[in-house]
Amino acid sequence: KIIRLLLLTSMLALFQLQLLFELPPRLKACIESESYEEAVIYYSKAQKVLRQYKHMPSFYGIHDDCNAVVEVLKERLRKKFDHPEVTTRELFDTVQLLFQLREPTDTLCDNYLSNARRTLDRDIKELQRQVKMLTDPAACSPTEGGKDAALDLPMHILEFMNMACNCVVSGLCTIIESYTDLFINRLPVEYYENGESDVAVVQKLKAFLDELMQQLFHVVEQRVAAESRLVDSSILVKALDRFCQRLQALSKMMPDADYSKPTAKIVKQAAQDQCAFVLHTLRQFFMERLTDVRHSLALPRTVGQDSLSLADLHMGLQTLIVNQVRCLLKGLQAFVHTDVEFTKQANFQDSFCLEVREEIVVAFIRSINKVALEFCETAGEKSGGAPPSLLLLLSRFSVEMKTALVNQLLGMADELFGAPDSPNLTPASLLVQETSDVAQTLIDQFVRVQGLIISQMLRKSVETRDWMNALEPRNVRAVMKRVVEDVTAVDMRVGQLYEEGARNERSSDSSRRTYPYSASGRAHWSARWPSSVDHSLLSNIQKLFSEKIDIFTTVEFSRVSVMTGIIKIGLKTFLECVRLKTFSRYALQQVQVDTHYLQLYLWRFVSDENLVHVLLDEIMGSAIHRCFEPILMEPSVVEVICERG
Repeated sequence: KIIRLLLLTSMLALFQLQLLFELPPRLKACIESESYEEAVIYYSKAQKVLRQYKHMPSFYGIHDDCNAVVEVLKERLRKKFDHPEVTTRELFDTVQLLFQLREPTDTLCDNYLSNARRTLDRDIKELQRQVKMLTDPAACSPTEGGKDAALDLPMHILEFMNMACNCVVSGLCTIIESYTDLFINRLPVEYYENGESDVAVVQKLKAFLDELMQQLFHVVEQRVAAESRLVDSSILVKALDRFCQRLQALSKMMPDADYSKPTAKIVKQAAQDQCAFVLHTLRQFFMERLTDVRHSLALPRTVGQDSLSLADLHMGLQTLIVNQVRCLLKGLQAFVHTDVEFTKQANFQDSFCLEVREEIVVAFIRSINKVALEFCETAGEKSGGAPPSLLLLLSRFSVEMKTALVNQLLGMADELFGAPDSPNLTPASLLVQETSDVAQTLIDQFVRVQGLIISQMLRKSVETRDWMNALEPRNVRAVMKRVVEDVTAVDMRVGQLYEEGARNERSSDSSRRTYPYSASGRAHWSARWPSSVDHSLLSNIQKLFSEKIDIFTTVEFSRVSVMTGIIKIGLKTFLECVRLKTFSRYALQQVQVDTHYLQLYLWRFVSDENLVHVLLDEIMGSAIHRCFEPILMEPSVVEVICERG
């Protein structure tokens, strides 16, 4: 038995020695035939024997030859990493063989990820080229990639997102799966060298993912920002939703790779950009409608052609604005559909609803107010200024905004998106107050501008006339007729937009006063006391017993209040111009005829007819005071002239 055991041991030793002597040429033969797996098997079986005899000088040569051949084998296997068409399965087998050849884990991880990255870099580069075609078409080669310039068009955003998801994100998922299977799940503990652990291996993958995902997020963010905005945002939302869903699948494969924050940033920025687009569209729409209104107001009408009234223009503007806001807000509803993945992100829906309410509806209301105030600043200018009728219409529109539209638009946003629960909400009462202030500014400015137009006619009629050489009056001056006509036309326009308003009780003879009583008294007293001191004294005594008339007062939103303000400005201007002139007898009588004509027609437009009487009294009193021969015309003659006029 001992002899047999010795023989068996000797035979085994001879077999091992034969294996060692045959190992270098056998390894070379396997390498030449590209049987790399077989070579690794031979070498793995011989490793124990090599270690057993490596201390013996006779085996130094065999050991060195084997190491040299193994290095060649490793180099051949490493070259597979650089092959552009190597498959995932081939990479997997190559890594397994290198592991058995004791290749360092760190090197294998780097080589594997470096090879896997080439395809992803190519895909990301194509995505970047697509973005560049949108943002800077001139910088792109007309036939880049061998395509005809007419056919090489930028991808649609859905096609772009499909490429980002199917090529880059899916490629990363495949890499995660293979990398985990190769370097984490199946790697024996004894192969971790130099103190490496699975944590270090995982960190390499995490760093690889972070770098590529940063590039992907950047190019996707650029593409979403470059997307041509449409009223209907469903296509954009669909593209974003698809991207978010694929990233969720990636995060499930590797929990350490949480990309929810950069994804949420892209979605939030896209939502903000879409809201900004909607606000810009609303502002542009409002300005275009105002331009249409201005054209309608300025358009000359032929005989028999019906013109749009201010009431029709106002109602049309109001309806168009409400419908446009509703249409654009509905186009944003895709962002809050329940089947959209990113709406489930924390606080997205609340923040989006707040964005819609504050950055669209509230901002649009304030934009309307701002535009209206800008028209106020240019009103009355000869070239390019806002016409008075536009101020009147905008004032009525602002009143409607104050009473109904502000709450209606805010309610529309709450109805479509839900009322956001936030302390940063702009109160409806604040918007109503701001709009009310704008409406008041508009109506006050309309009264000033329209009053200035009447004043200019009266001022020129006084300043350009030679009162000292006036002839005996036979007619009412044409400018007075023009003033009455213009006031009547303004009254009709105001009546289309505002209700009548409260009037004081009228006397039965409002239109029959031939001339102011005080003027008559002054003429009578001037015959007895021709001193100019008496006229001044009489004028001052009258002012003591007359109520003060404020010219520039706050105008109420009613027809009579608006007309009262306009007439006060015109008559006050007439009064101040008369005070600066010197009149002859006939000039005084002409002023008497003119004031009586104005009194016949203007009293019916104001809230208190006494206001017209007092101002006309002052005009006549000033004319008498500035006259060398203050003799008035007989009342009956004045009536005849005015009736004939």
